[in-house]
Amino acid sequence: MGKRLSGSARRELIVAVRGRYATSAPCVKREILREFAAITGYHRKSAIRILNDNGGESVAIPRQRPRLYDDAFRSTLIVLWEASDRVCGKRLRALLPLLVPALERHGHLVLEPPARIKLLAVSAATIDRLLAEARGLCDRRRVRRAPTALRRSVPIRTAADWNSPEPGFMEIDLVAHCGDRLVGAFIYTLTLTDIASTWTECVPLLVRTGALVVETIDRLRGALPFRILGLDIDNGGEFLNEALVTYCVGHGIELTRSRPYRKNDQAWVEQKNGSVVRRLVGYRRLEGSAAAAILARLYTASRLFVNFFQPSFKLKEKFRVGGRTVKRYDPPQTPCARLLAADSTPAAVKERLIGLLETLDPLRLLEEIRQSQHQLVGLADNGAAALPAAQNQDLHCFLMGLSTAWHAGEQRPTDRARQRAPRQWRTRKDPFESTWPTILTWFEDGPEQTGVMLLRRLQAEHPGVFDDNLLRTLQRRLGHWRAQKAQQLVFGVDHGLVTPGLSSLTESLVEDEACVG
Repeated sequence: MGKRLSGSARRELIVAVRGRYATSAPCVKREILREFAAITGYHRKSAIRILNDNGGESVAIPRQRPRLYDDAFRSTLIVLWEASDRVCGKRLRALLPLLVPALERHGHLVLEPPARIKLLAVSAATIDRLLAEARGLCDRRRVRRAPTALRRSVPIRTAADWNSPEPGFMEIDLVAHCGDRLVGAFIYTLTLTDIASTWTECVPLLVRTGALVVETIDRLRGALPFRILGLDIDNGGEFLNEALVTYCVGHGIELTRSRPYRKNDQAWVEQKNGSVVRRLVGYRRLEGSAAAAILARLYTASRLFVNFFQPSFKLKEKFRVGGRTVKRYDPPQTPCARLLAADSTPAAVKERLIGLLETLDPLRLLEEIRQSQHQLVGLADNGAAALPAAQNQDLHCFLMGLSTAWHAGEQRPTDRARQRAPRQWRTRKDPFESTWPTILTWFEDGPEQTGVMLLRRLQAEHPGVFDDNLLRTLQRRLGHWRAQKAQQLVFGVDHGLVTPGLSSLTESLVEDEACVG
C-alpha cells in the first residue's frame, strides 16, 4: 500500500488518469490500475469504479453517519450542564442519573421516554464534544503565554543547582513596603544575598524600574568585598529586561532566573527578606523620599551589624530518611568570617575586612539601628517627616538600658504586637458545677472555713471524685466570691466583677489560705 495522498491531490490524479484509462488497451489498463491503486491507496475494485465514472471530478461520496444527537438534545444537555454548575463531562456523566430525576420531580424538566433513555446513555466524551462550543464561550481561564525571546535567553537555575559556588554569585529580590494595600506608590527594598558567604546588602528604591535596579547594582559593585560573578533573578519586569541583560553581558556577569511561581528557587534571598528586612523594617507602609532617606540610614548601619556581628546558619546538606527530611548545618558564622575563610578571597580584601572589623562598635551600630527604627515608625504612624537626629555621642544611657531592656519585651520599634482579645470562655469542664451551691451554703454558714477545709469535706462526702489538685481552683473560686460580697457590701450592688483594689486583697487572702493548707 503506497503513501496516501491528500483529497485535492487525489482528485487531480483521478482527472488526469481517467481519460488515459478509458482509451487504453486492457493490458495497459491493468498496469494503470495497479499504479493508481498503489498511489492512492484505493482497493482495486474501488479504483476501477472511480476510473470508469464519467460523472465529472467528484469522487465517491462518503457515507453519512446517521445523526444520533440533534440540536434539541444538545439544548437539553446545556441546561443540565448549567444546572450542575458547569462541571466537566466525566462528572456530569456520573451526575445525570441523580440530576435528571431530581429536576423531573420538581417539575423543572419534562422528557419523553426515548430522549430520557438517550440522555442517560450518553458517554462523557460525547458530552464534552456537544458542550465544546458553550464551554469555549464561558471558559475564562488564563491562557499561559509562550515565553518571550528575552525570557528564553536567560537560563533557569533552581536552589539545587548552586553546588557550593565561590563568593560572588548572588540572588536578588524586591520587598514591597506597602502595608496592607498593594496600591499606589510605596518604597521597595532591593535585597542581594551571596550564596557562599550569606553576605547581604539592602537598598531602598522609590520606584520599581529596571533602569534604577541596574544603577543600584552598578553602585553596589564597588562596595562589595567580592566581585559579582552571577545574579539570580525572578521573572519580574524590573529584573527580566533588556537593560539588566545588556549590563550583565557587558560586565561578564552570569545571569540566571528562577522558575515562575517557585519562590523556593530563591531560598537564600527569601530567607534574608524575612530575617533581615522584615525583622528590621516590619510590615508598615512606607512612602515618600523622607521614608527612603531614613531607610537608607537604617540599612547603612544594619549592613555592618548583620554582616560583621550576626552569625547565621548555612545549610550543609539535606536528605530524606523515610518520610522525614533531615537537614545538616555548618557551625554558625558571620558573613565576614566566611569570606575570611574562603580561599578565593584575595589577601588585600581580607586585610581590609579585618581592619574594618577592628574599628566597628556593635553598640554604636545597634543604637543607630534603633534610632532609625523609631524615626521610621513615627513617620509611618504619625506622618512626622523629620529625618533622624544626629547619633548620640554618649552611649552610656543606651548601654545602661540594655541590662533591663528585656523587662519590656520586644525592643524593636518596628515590631507590632499581636492584639489578642481577652478570653471569656471556659477551656475545660467546671469540676464544681454540680456541687457549687452546696459549697456556698457551707461557706456562708462558716465564713472562717478555708479552701483546704472545704475540699476535705467534699472528699469525705464524694470519695474518689475530687482530687487534691483542685485545691487551687477552689481557693480561686472562693476568692472571687469574697470579692463580690465585699463589693456588694461597700457599693450596695453586685456586679459580679472584682475591682482592682479588692482583687489584690483577695489574692493575698488566697495566698494565705494556700500557706495554711
